[in-house]
Amino acid sequence: MTTLQSSVFFWTLLAQVAAQQTLLPLVDFARPEAGQQWQAVNDGVMGGVSDGRFKITEGKTLEFFGTLSLENNGGFASVRTKPADRDIKTGDTLVVRVKGDGREYVVNIYTKSRRMAFSYRAPLPTTKDEWTEVAIPLEDFIPTAFGRRVQGMGPVEPDQINGLGFMLSDKKAGPFTMQVEWVKVARVER
Repeated sequence: MTTLQSSVFFWTLLAQVAAQQTLLPLVDFARPEAGQQWQAVNDGVMGGVSDGRFKITEGKTLEFFGTLSLENNGGFASVRTKPADRDIKTGDTLVVRVKGDGREYVVNIYTKSRRMAFSYRAPLPTTKDEWTEVAIPLEDFIPTAFGRRVQGMGPVEPDQINGLGFMLSDKKAGPFTMQVEWVKVARVER
């Protein structure tokens, strides 16, 4: 190992020790009122006929389920929180513990923006019938409106976030089901 490599290794190790990551709960489905904070929004708002619903299970998870339809130019089903301030900061990473059906869902971040059908999105892959934890850095969320990328917009501003959601829009008609045990924020504490 050269002196330069030794120096880089030392400073990398020091940075890892100095920066400790903390997981902070963001969404908790164990509370009795957890279901009251969520709502379903499906493609019926544009004439589609997809049927997406949710329930809080006995196992204290959010179950998002239904049937995706491509009829009448439809093709999405979603659930989202009602607007409320969220404790998210620049540099945070969202971590979602999820069990799905093998389809790729979407995590949506909603902001205080008055733009119609606007959210920041990131993919949420699932493995059929297995619990997985998916980590998505805040800077990886892409600004979208009506399912299309919005050009010229910067990254999401944490102080503008007021909602979270999950959506299925993979253009594959048929039944779906996904469970979310929790959503946490990974924050680097220095």
